Amino acid sequence: MAKQSMIQREKKRAETVAKFSAKRALYKEQIVNMSLSFEERMEAMDKLQELPRNASPVRQRNRCRITGRPHGVYRKFGLSRNMLRQLAMQGDVPGLRKASW
Repeated sequence: MAKQSMIQREKKRAETVAKFSAKRALYKEQIVNMSLSFEERMEAMDKLQELPRNASPVRQRNRCRITGRPHGVYRKFGLSRNMLRQLAMQGDVPGLRKASW
């Protein structure tokens, strides 16, 4: 089980990303818009850099929904490899079964 502080930090990051997503999109659009003057584009770049670091979606980390483990997480299920295997063996994941050939 991951530390609760790390799990809460990730939740806070997700909220920050959602909060600033519209502003980030606007500034990024202004930066690549060649019809604007150079000064306006640079001003948009400065405003983008002034936003909090955690407002960037790149800083988010995929974590297991059950344990909070950060490594070995399958996006499709939102579970770490350990929990996915355990739940699959119990038959709790619909449509998933152990391969045999």
